[in-house]
Amino acid sequence: MSDQFKALILDQEGENFSREVKSIDKSFLKHGDVTVKVDYSDLNFKDGMILKNGGRLVKEFPHIPGIDFSGKVIESENSKFKEGDEVILTGFRVGEIFFGGYSQIAKVNADFLVKKPDGLTTKQAMILGTAGFTSLMSAFAIQARESILLGEKVNDVLVTGATGGVGSVAVMALTKMGYNVSAVTGKDSKTDYLKSLGAKNIINRAEFDKDPRPIDKGLWDGVVDTVGGKILANAIAQTKSNGIISVCGNANSNELNTNLLPFMLRGIKVWGMDSANCSIKRRGFIWGEATNLIDFDLLEKSILTVSLEELIETYPKILKGEISGRVLVDLNK
Repeated sequence: MSDQFKALILDQEGENFSREVKSIDKSFLKHGDVTVKVDYSDLNFKDGMILKNGGRLVKEFPHIPGIDFSGKVIESENSKFKEGDEVILTGFRVGEIFFGGYSQIAKVNADFLVKKPDGLTTKQAMILGTAGFTSLMSAFAIQARESILLGEKVNDVLVTGATGGVGSVAVMALTKMGYNVSAVTGKDSKTDYLKSLGAKNIINRAEFDKDPRPIDKGLWDGVVDTVGGKILANAIAQTKSNGIISVCGNANSNELNTNLLPFMLRGIKVWGMDSANCSIKRRGFIWGEATNLIDFDLLEKSILTVSLEELIETYPKILKGEISGRVLVDLNK
């Protein structure tokens, strides 16, 4: 690759916020000790907020966004990695306070990188990205009722926001684990899509987007919630004894108005998924399990692949809830 390469640059001067694909060189990159030729990145909800106006997450400009990337090491000042290693990065505030993956070359701290497992391609890693990784974290949290807590077998699991990037992968992974998945969505047109991922039942979100009872009929052994608000409050009220609720999104609301009865009378657990600061050891395990839980041939049917230039036109859709599945950013397109 030449000394010049493409990157999406955010800048702000006063009230003027800009996003533009520019040609830069390595001297522009100011963080880290490992340099990576980026193959792919992706578009997450957080990326959308950053691309819109910095999302109150970016403190210094100019800035390279993109919270995820995968690619091959081309230079390393750290003994953990050598030239030719294929790596994955998600989280650690890369794309926020550190330069991110919307660049053909990225330079990051070695402690943020995971070596790509055999059998998983760099493209597949970014088909998942932070959203898919969070989905897998959530699926293993639900499974913990059987393993860590030594509870009864999980049978019925609810996934809210099921057509989104996190929800859709969660439906697939939980189905692969052998659970009966009910998917909550406000998009009636996506019923066949959700069933193709493995959902047994499709529930209209209107059934959950209402004031909850203090405690309701127990229906779910586990819940993966991506939306928050009243939908999460109703899911809590409907969770069975010793159930686990994985909280991994706030697309509907940051607010949660509930009460103590489901916790005291049923002993349910609410488990927050912090994928950005997950340990490297845990990351290695989850990425290593991805090929066992994900049908990438099926998932790729719902993937939109864009260039950096096309990303600028695409990102507003994720903020409006207009994207189903995942958006893959091809840095070579």
